[in-house]
Amino acid sequence: MSDIRGPRVFSTDDPKVVSAPSLPPDDDTDDTAPDGPRTPPSRGASLGGIFLSAVLGLVSLTLAASFTGFITTALAREDWIGWTATSLAGIAALTGLVIVLRELIGLVRLGRLTRLRRDADAALRTNDRALERKTVAALTATLRGRRELAWNVSRLDAHAGDIRDPGELLRLADRELMAPLDAAARRLVLKSAKRVLVVTAMSPMVWVAMLYVMVENVRMLKGLAATYGGRPGGLGALKLGSLVVGHIVATGGLAMTDDLVGQFLGQDLMRRLSRRLGEGAFNGALTARIGTAAIDVTRPMPFLDTDPIRVRDLLPELLRREAKASKT
Repeated sequence: MSDIRGPRVFSTDDPKVVSAPSLPPDDDTDDTAPDGPRTPPSRGASLGGIFLSAVLGLVSLTLAASFTGFITTALAREDWIGWTATSLAGIAALTGLVIVLRELIGLVRLGRLTRLRRDADAALRTNDRALERKTVAALTATLRGRRELAWNVSRLDAHAGDIRDPGELLRLADRELMAPLDAAARRLVLKSAKRVLVVTAMSPMVWVAMLYVMVENVRMLKGLAATYGGRPGGLGALKLGSLVVGHIVATGGLAMTDDLVGQFLGQDLMRRLSRRLGEGAFNGALTARIGTAAIDVTRPMPFLDTDPIRVRDLLPELLRREAKASKT
């Protein structure tokens, strides 16, 4: 008789049916893990890193101790070495104090421009004639010492007493004082953008071009603030740069700059441009965008009767030569 059993039908609740015990999962096996060698887990800083940190700390401490000992010994001497060290220390302290004071004055001047802009907006919004006259008087006091604005300040003083309607005094100040400053700011932004375009397109090394773009943009920001009466120092330039970046992010200026470059040059022309010329065009347009944002931030009053300075007005003049060169 054969031992082969045929298929049978049974119920799942039959007590004779015994399920096989399930095997515990093997913790050492992982189906999803690759077959290659595993990277050992990180155990913090390595011995080499600790050794280098300790050596660098000792070297820094040695240099500081040597410098301190030399200064102390030099100042204690009564010969020409001591007098020279004392003089150099006095010069360093004096120049450091002057630098600190200049930075503080620059921050105060930059804050004054922001306060004038805020007061002008409030005066226009509330039709407050007293605040309007106070704002125009503060603006005139800020710009009165400028030789190129002497005639404009005199015209403003001559016609300020004849204005009766709220908001008209600020409009007069916008026409007489801000219009020539806007023209100077526009020329400054255009020159900086052209320099960035040329240097980026002709520089053989990328890092040199990036360094020049950064330096040129910082110089442009300081020049624009000085144009409107700010004159910031290093800290003021950093603060102004943060305000400009926030303004660009809030208005979506980077995407708009890229779109404007493509619209002006055209897609076919952009494809024909070399890589360097394309980078120069974009960096120049980006510098112009930063400049227009800096004008919006540093201008002590809003645009009223004068036209605002926009990137689309600067790009044709900025990219005209490059477009002609690319067509040829």
